[in-house]
Formats: sequence, C-alpha cells, structure tokens
Amino acid sequence: MKPVGIIVTIVALAVVAAAQAPGPDVQQYIKVSDPTFALTHVRVIDGTGSPAREDQTIVVANGKIQSVQPASQPLPKDVKAYDFTGHAVFPGIVGMHNHFYYSASIEEQAGATGKIAPPGFMVTEIPFTAPRLYLAAGVTSMRTTGSIEPYTDLRVKHQVDAGLMPGPKIDVSAPYLEGAGTFISQLVELRGPDDARKFVAYWADAGATSYKAYMFITRDELKAAIDEAHARKQKLTGHLCSVTWREAMQAGIDNFEHGPVYTDTEFVVDKQPDKCPADTGPQSWSKKEISSPEVQDLIRELVAKKVAVTSTLPVFEASVPGRPKLQQRVLDAMSPNARASYLARRGRVNVANTQSAASLKKEMDFEMAFVKAGGLLLAGPDPTGNGAVLPGFGDQREIELLVEAGFTPEQAIQIATQNGAKFLGRDDATGTIASGKQADLVLVKGNPSKDIADIENVVTVFKDGVGFDSAKLIEAVRGQVGVR
Repeated sequence: MKPVGIIVTIVALAVVAAAQAPGPDVQQYIKVSDPTFALTHVRVIDGTGSPAREDQTIVVANGKIQSVQPASQPLPKDVKAYDFTGHAVFPGIVGMHNHFYYSASIEEQAGATGKIAPPGFMVTEIPFTAPRLYLAAGVTSMRTTGSIEPYTDLRVKHQVDAGLMPGPKIDVSAPYLEGAGTFISQLVELRGPDDARKFVAYWADAGATSYKAYMFITRDELKAAIDEAHARKQKLTGHLCSVTWREAMQAGIDNFEHGPVYTDTEFVVDKQPDKCPADTGPQSWSKKEISSPEVQDLIRELVAKKVAVTSTLPVFEASVPGRPKLQQRVLDAMSPNARASYLARRGRVNVANTQSAASLKKEMDFEMAFVKAGGLLLAGPDPTGNGAVLPGFGDQREIELLVEAGFTPEQAIQIATQNGAKFLGRDDATGTIASGKQADLVLVKGNPSKDIADIENVVTVFKDGVGFDSAKLIEAVRGQVGVR
C-alpha cells in the first residue's frame, strides 16, 4: 500500500474506534432509534416505478426492512408502531451529481465587469452544511461527482461513517481530471496521458471510488484515466467539451453528466480535436430535433454500450428567466453574502433570452427519449451555477423537474433512487423498498404520487433504520450555507 493509502486507512480506523455509537453531534438529530418498529398506514412508493400502494405497513428491524404489508395485517409482537396516516414513504435518494462545495460568491468574484479575474473562479467548500442538508432532504446515499477539497470530502465520509457527524453514505470522487485551460483556480491541469493514469492511481489509493473528467481533458488523457479506473474496477464519468460524447464512448466512459444538450460538442461546426469550442453544446443542439437520425443514433449507442446519463436539471433551470420560483427555505439557509450574490446573479438572467428555456425543454425531451429507449438515467442537482441550487433542496427539485419533463412521479423517484443504486452496484441493498433491503427511507406528509411537490414535506429520514429529524437538520444550517 502506498503511503497516502496507509495514512488514510489509519485515520479512518482511528475515527471508527472513537465512536462505536452515534456521537452527540448525531444524537441531537435522531428522533427514531428503536431497534424494531413499524411505520403504519403509509402510502408506499417503492422506487421501482410501480404505482403507489395505499395503506401499507413497513416493519424495520436492526436497520433493515423486514416486511412491507397491508396495514390490515397484524404486526409481530413487541414492535413499536408509528401511525402515519396521510403520509408517504419512498426510498432514500441516491444523489449522483452532488458536491460538498457551492458557488457562494460568484457575483462578488465577477464584480462590475461580470468576468472572473485570474487565477480563476474560487468555489467554497461547505462540509458542515452540505451533509446536513442532503440528509434532511432525504438523500441517504450520494456521489460527490468531482471534488474541490478531496481530503475534506474523505474526512467527512469517515466521520459520517463513524457516527461523528450526520450525513448520507458517501462515495467520494477524486479531484477533477482536467486539461489545460480550466476556469476554476482550484483544479490541477493534467500534462498528458501518463499524468492522468498516475492521478487516478494516486486518488484510488487515497480512498476515492469514482472519477470525473472535465471540460478541457484530451482524448488520450481521458482514455488513460478510464483504463486505470477500470483496472481498479471503478467507474469514470464526465462533464465534457473538448472530447465529444462519441469519442468518450470509444474510450470506454461509464457515465455522462448533465445530458448532451449542454455538454456534447459533436454537432459544433468545425469542432477541432481536443479543443473546447466557444459553443459548448446548446447552440449546436438547438438545430437538432430529438427525433432526428443523428440524435436517435446517439441514443442507440449510449444504450448499446450501457453508458448512463446523469440528469442535473436544477442547475440549468437557474439560467431560465424567472426560474426557479423563490423559496423562503432556500433563502433562509444561505449566508447573507451568499443570498445577496445569488439574488444579484438571478437578476442578471436576461429576460429576453429564450434559448435557455428551449435548451432546458430539449434536455428534458432527450432524457425522456433516452429512458424510453432503455437508457439508465441518474439524477443529481449539481449545487453550482448562480447559487440557486442548494444541497438536498436541489435533489428534491431535480425529481420535480423530471415530472415536468413527462415522467410519472413514481418514475421520477425511481430515477433518483433505484437507478443510482444500480449504477453504484448497490441495488441489492438499497434504492427500493423491499424486504431485506437497508431501511433507507424518506417519510413525507402528503401524496407525492399525486403532487410531486409533496416530496419537500419531509418529516423523518431513515438511514439504516435510524430516523433523523429533517426540520432540526435544516434549522442547524440556517444562514450558514456558503460559510461552512
């Protein structure tokens, strides 16, 4: 084992040893800790895409689901019953494009000119607020999908696993695999294929479990990174630009972020190899119909090669005039500076810009067509952009936007739960509500199968059968998102 791997392992073991039971920073948010209990008279949306089942009882024992049965059936002896008539339960969200950072001060950094000065944009790590918000909103598992402060992300994972802080189960992605020309000052620029291979190897030894290629990577660097990841039985996703989607599929990529309308440059006129054009997607895609032979061929290739696509509709909704609708809960969570930055940036969205709305609709149409063709669609919020998207709240908004795209509420929840678990190779343990699965559950007031906005009415989030108070977690971060 390399030295960095030894260090990380020692730290992880030390943290686990320090907390055999949930520590005080976790205990204060726990509202259900019974080893065996039942949620009775609930509506069950099981994460498979099937219609909701009315008046059900979910029995949980030792962190796992023991049974899902009609509420009319008798309960086993010595099971504490919680009557939640008028509530619904769906699986814990598996967030597949989530971060522990946030673009808290983009307006301040841009200044009057609207341009970011060298050395580039600085994003803010929020390792205290993000895990709490994710869990509060129902995210019980997540992939960081590109790290800015990877050692911080790894530390958060170890402390959550050890019960020292509240948060979801975390798959930490390595820092971005980026080429020369990046606009984010905290990213390393690769210097060739061998550098890319060594980069993946180093971070795999440090504890990363996935990798994300970014906009300026070259084809050779991408291929080297994919080969090294696959040699370690790990996966690589990409938010690309210099490399087209078809080129990346030839290299063996596993997953694409954001959808093609915003990131696939294959239709850009005079696209140069290994160069990110000024039009990173939307302009060239505006000339393509989803039903066109070129797009349908792309979809067939994605499905045939089993390449997943991650939907991140909330971050693109923020570029549409008047969207999203302002929510007080979102503004209350932001620090004063982050709130001012977001509201100023929101005000800069050009009301005459009709292409942003058209691009969002086209991306929605692509995702619907991709799923109908048999593609694996994942879901995540991407809490970046102009600041409109917050951890957790953005995951809920993603599900709502999938319904706007044309999916049923049950299908949208499946995309955000079972599909993510399947991609991570954990669908035998989580992602759906069934006997024997981990008790990762979200209890909400209302009926999301009729009104998807009810997914925001989270009462309790169960992670491995332990119920966390959503309201307390949200209150704990009030006014601090963008600070820590």
